[in-house]
Amino acid sequence: MKLVLCASAVALAGCATQPRQTADANSNHLLRDSYLLSTQSDPLGAWLDSKDQLAIDYPQSDAPSNQIPKTMAATALKFLGVKYRYGGDAPGEGFDCSGLVAYAAEKSLGLKLPRTASSQAQEGISIDRSELRRGDLVFFNTLGRRFSHVGIYLGNHQFVHAPRTGAAIRVESMDMAYWRKRYNGARRLKPQPQTAQR
Repeated sequence: MKLVLCASAVALAGCATQPRQTADANSNHLLRDSYLLSTQSDPLGAWLDSKDQLAIDYPQSDAPSNQIPKTMAATALKFLGVKYRYGGDAPGEGFDCSGLVAYAAEKSLGLKLPRTASSQAQEGISIDRSELRRGDLVFFNTLGRRFSHVGIYLGNHQFVHAPRTGAAIRVESMDMAYWRKRYNGARRLKPQPQTAQR
């Protein structure tokens, strides 16, 4: 009889804790759902925004003294998965390669770049591949002419770009045979100096 009473007590104790576990699980789900709801349009972009390591694309001495700059790389990465659109240069309509670069440069550095990849290849300063830093522009010959495609260098031989019709903005390796064969230069942009407000 004592054995039956002990077993019943253990079973009831287990039942008594069950609603609490469910409540804890529900609470965890609510927290997770709240987070996902606030970031679901771009969880990677939200994560990248929270990382201080992406705050600077160029030496501190080049940065405006009155603020920590946003970066071209972080700005472009917010649009991962957005569909390519020829002539597109805004988030709501999609981007082509030079449209993505022009948008990221304006939003992060305050620069108004020309609209085509070949014209963007004339901006900033030319740099060697061995000198690449996150935020530099990398150019490729994809249409049988120099500087026909552009992306933004991320570091570790990776770049973000809007590849082609039917694809979406993505990160790829410059070490892939296709890109290695077509690489034809890089440029480094300088941020627009902040105008003093008095």
